[in-house]
Amino acid sequence: MMLREDRNLLVAAHLSQLLDFVTGIGGFIIPLILWLTQKDKVLQMDEHGKQIINFQISTFIYSILCIPLILFLGLGILGFIVLGVLVLIFPIINAIKASNGEPIYYPLSIQFLK
Repeated sequence: MMLREDRNLLVAAHLSQLLDFVTGIGGFIIPLILWLTQKDKVLQMDEHGKQIINFQISTFIYSILCIPLILFLGLGILGFIVLGVLVLIFPIINAIKASNGEPIYYPLSIQFLK
């Protein structure tokens, strides 16, 4: 099957992560659905989808780790602030990069899916 190029869908996949700020879990569900349904149809969707899901899982794990760190000198609060900034900024940066056809990068991502 011929893969089609659809940068707008890649951009939507990255930006849909911002639904976490509205729904709490939508930023994981929507990119997951887009990746699973479009990875064999859209050029680079498999790569982008894996990076998004890895980032989402990684930030969830880091959030869980921040909870007990709140009791330890309040480091968890600092961790939550850093995570919040990363989760807000990097989907936007990577959406712009996807729109321009540039390589994407999510920091602190554990590579669960390769």
